[in-house]
Amino acid sequence: MDQMVVLEGWSEALEEVQQRISRYVARAEPRSRIRLYLEGILGKAERRNGWHLAEAAGEATPYGMQRLNASASWDADRVRDDLQAYVCQHLGDPGAVLVLDETGFLKKGKSSAGVARQYSGTAGRIENCQVGVCLAYASLSGVAFLDRELYLPKQWMEDRARCKAAGIPGEQAFQTKPQLARGMLERALEAALPHAWITADEVYGQDRQLRLWLEEREEPFVLTVSSQEKPFVWTERGPRQFRVDAIAEALPESAWRRLSAGEGAKGQRLYDWAEWPLWRLGAPEGRHRLLVRRSLEDAEERAWTEKGGSQQART
Repeated sequence: MDQMVVLEGWSEALEEVQQRISRYVARAEPRSRIRLYLEGILGKAERRNGWHLAEAAGEATPYGMQRLNASASWDADRVRDDLQAYVCQHLGDPGAVLVLDETGFLKKGKSSAGVARQYSGTAGRIENCQVGVCLAYASLSGVAFLDRELYLPKQWMEDRARCKAAGIPGEQAFQTKPQLARGMLERALEAALPHAWITADEVYGQDRQLRLWLEEREEPFVLTVSSQEKPFVWTERGPRQFRVDAIAEALPESAWRRLSAGEGAKGQRLYDWAEWPLWRLGAPEGRHRLLVRRSLEDAEERAWTEKGGSQQART
């Protein structure tokens, strides 16, 4: 009986999502295929390409599934906006975190928009790939993607003929990954998604303009910075600049606390952590802090994070 209730709830949830997406799809055939596509994506298949999704739907060829992704007329940005409202409704939590990250899509050839030899976190090395900048929402109720932007390297944006052949609009200008991230954050903040803070790795944390923008909006953030970053700290002579690795070296042993970064495959992921106040002109004391993580196995292995934006910024 419980299994029947779960299946009915699953069917109703899929029906709701299908109806929400279908409003932005022009033709009847792809609208009817959305349900099959969702069932395949959320199913148990090990791979989820066109062939496997078609097979799960009982279709002999992948062409219908491929058309849904490649050529069906639908408004992806309006679906994104509706998705953010859906996430707010089902996962909304004032303690949630907005997470910026990127992922690589390995590709062959040179025709796919933005494809180039660049670092792929998916592969862990430089590969021929596309890179997507993503924004996710993490709360106690679950995790969901909110937004995405395709990173287009400079060599692409300087070759307008290549852009036209790949379907990139002529008015589109080059944007760095942090600039793409800021645009996604602006949309999420305009959607009034409840959250406590924003986090990202060094690709975004090392961008001073992004950090200043978050500070101006009083958005709490926890962003990884480079070991060579030079924030201001207060000394006997007033505020002075030091590299963050030098600050970490000077921390007294009493500043460190052993805490878990969460459950891993081998149990709790324990590290030593320390915080140190940073100085900002006109900012209240304690508003900005340097957070340092130290490996238990190798004390020289460290990561540096800046916390700021408001008094409520936390890890």
